[in-house]
Amino acid sequence: MSSIRIYFSKLSTHHNSLFLFAPNCIILKQYSQLCASILLGFIALAFSSHALSQRSWPHALTDQERDHVERIGFEPHTSRGIETPPPYDNIRTAAEWEEVEALTISWTDFPCIQKQIVAAAKEECTVIIFADDENQVTDYLTGNQCGGALTLDNIQVVSAEYNSIWIRDYGANTVYGSWNDDRVLVDWLYNRPRPEDDAIPDVLAETMGIEIYSTTGVPNDLMNTGGNWMSDGFGTAFASELILEENNGGSTWWTDYPDHTSAEIDQIISDFHGVETFITMPNLPYDGIHHIDMHMKLLDESTLLMAEYPEGVADGPQINANLEYVLSNFTTRWGTPFDVIRIPSPPEQGFGGGYPDANGWYLTYTNSVFVNNTILLPTYYTEYDTTAVRIYEEALPGYNVVGIDCDNNGEAIISLSGAIHCITHTVGIEDPLMISHLPLSDTEDTENNYEVEAYISHRSEIASAFMHWTTDPDDEWSSVSMELISDETENWSANIPSQPAGTTVYYYVEANANSGKMGTRPMPAPEGWWSFDVIDPSVSIVEQSVESPLLQAFPNPAAAITCIPIHLSRASEGKLYLTNALGQKALMIHRGDFRAGSQKYFFNAEGLAQGAYLLTMDLVNGERWTQHLMIK
Repeated sequence: MSSIRIYFSKLSTHHNSLFLFAPNCIILKQYSQLCASILLGFIALAFSSHALSQRSWPHALTDQERDHVERIGFEPHTSRGIETPPPYDNIRTAAEWEEVEALTISWTDFPCIQKQIVAAAKEECTVIIFADDENQVTDYLTGNQCGGALTLDNIQVVSAEYNSIWIRDYGANTVYGSWNDDRVLVDWLYNRPRPEDDAIPDVLAETMGIEIYSTTGVPNDLMNTGGNWMSDGFGTAFASELILEENNGGSTWWTDYPDHTSAEIDQIISDFHGVETFITMPNLPYDGIHHIDMHMKLLDESTLLMAEYPEGVADGPQINANLEYVLSNFTTRWGTPFDVIRIPSPPEQGFGGGYPDANGWYLTYTNSVFVNNTILLPTYYTEYDTTAVRIYEEALPGYNVVGIDCDNNGEAIISLSGAIHCITHTVGIEDPLMISHLPLSDTEDTENNYEVEAYISHRSEIASAFMHWTTDPDDEWSSVSMELISDETENWSANIPSQPAGTTVYYYVEANANSGKMGTRPMPAPEGWWSFDVIDPSVSIVEQSVESPLLQAFPNPAAAITCIPIHLSRASEGKLYLTNALGQKALMIHRGDFRAGSQKYFFNAEGLAQGAYLLTMDLVNGERWTQHLMIK
C-alpha cells in the first residue's frame, strides 16, 4: 500500500474533488467518478492503515489532515531562530527579481515537475534540495525519466524532514541589514500544523551559514506565509487580509493565533523586514488559500501583473476592485502610479472543469518565479499558455521563459491550489548590486535629450556606471558614461540624444562596484532592455464622452472593498451615498467637491447588511444618477 498516493484538490466551499493515483494507473478527471467508485475499497484501506502521505497535503487544511493530526498528534516548535528583530539600521527585504544565490525545494510527490525546475534553475544558481531520501533524489535526477539525465553540478541535496512540498509558504525571506549588506533570513510562524515544514528555514540557515531571525516569540510573534507576501525591495510589501485574520487573537482547531492590532502587525513587519508601506487587500471569494501569488505578481518596482477573468466571472470583480484600490491609494517608490499588465487566467479543461466559481481548479499564470535571467512559468494547455508566454516575454524582454506543465502528465499539482512559485523559494546573494530605474514613457518630444536616471548602490560603493542605448537591439549599442547626481541619493544620470518621430529607443544600465562586481538592469541585458517610442505629435487621441458620470461599481454583488468609478466633464459639489431597500441612507461615501475628470471612490461592504441597495450621486445643480448594487 505504500505505493498508493491519495491526492486532494483544494478544500473550499467551491471545490472538493478527489483524485487518485495508483501504480501504473492515472485516473483522469474525465473519468474520475467511475474510477473513484472502482477504487473505493483502496481509499478505505489507505485511510485505515494511516497510509495518507503527509507529503500529499494540499495548501488548504482538509478534514482528512485534521483527522490525521488529531489521531497522530504533532509537536510544534515553540522557539526557532533569533526572536528579536535584526540588529541593523536601514534593513530591507529583497524583491523576487533581484539576483539570487540559491533556489530551494522540498523533494516530494511531483518529481517530474521538480526535475524540470532543477534543470532550468541550476543553470542560473545553486539548487538546494531538501530530501528525506538523498539517494532516491539523485537517482531520479541522473536517470532518464522526465527529460533525461542531469549532471549534479550546482545541485546540493540536504537530508531533512518536512511535511509537504509548499516551501514558499514555510520558507524564509532574504533580508539585508545596512540596506544592501549583512544578509540574514527572516521567517514567520507557519499557519499549518506541519512542524517539520516550519523548521526548514533553520535547516537552510545552518546549511548556508546565515543567521535566521523568526517572528516566533512574544511580542514579535507573527503568523504569515510566503505565498501571501510580495516585496518591491524598497520598503513596500503586499498581502491579503489573511495576515490580519491569522493575527487577531482568535483560535482554530490546532492553535491560538497571535493577538495583534493592524498597527502592531505593521510595526513587526517594519522591524523585521524594513517595510514601511504594507498594503493589505480583501481576500478573494473563490481562492481558498487567500495567497496573493495566485493572482498577482510584482514584475519590477513599478509593474503589477494581475490575473484577469471574463467580466463578472469568479474572482475577477474583486481582483479588479482590489487593483483599483491599490492604484488609487498607493504609488511606486518614485511616487508614480503602478503600471498594470493583465494576464488571462484559464478555466480548467475537461469534464467538471471551468473557472473557480464553477468548481474549476484555480489555474494561475502569476505563480511564476524569477531565477536570475530565467522565469519559471506554470503552464496548463496551449490555448492559454501561448498568450501567457507572450505576455511575459513582452513585459520582460531577454528573460528565458521556461514553461512547466502543472496540469498534465500525471502531475496535476494545480489541483492542490499551487504551482511553481508555491513549491520554490530563493535566497538572495550576499552582496547585491542594486540598480533601480523608472522606465521612460513614450514621448512626443523630438527636440530635447531623454534623461535616464537610475538609483545604483553596492556595499563597496559604485566605481562607474554606463547607460547603453540603440534604436535597433540587433545592431551596435552606444555607451554613455553616467554621472553621480548626489552621494546622498546614490542617483546617477545620462542622456539619450533626441530622436525623430516614429523611433523606438532601447536602453539599459550597467554598473561596476569598487569590489569588482558588475551588474546590469534589466538583468539579461543586452538581450533585455527598456524601451520607449517617440510618437508623432500630429497624431491626437480623441477621448470618448461618457453620458452618465456614475460608472458601474464593482464588484457587484459586493462583499469587501468596492470601487465606484466616476467621470465628470466639469467640477461640481455633491454627495455619493448608499440607500437600502427602505430608502434609508445606509452609508455616506463622499460629500463635498467632485473634481473634473476621472476619479474613483471606495467603500468596504463588509459591515453592511446583505440585500439590495441603491447607489446615488447627487450634484448641487439638481442632477442625480443612480444604479443598483447588491451586498452579499
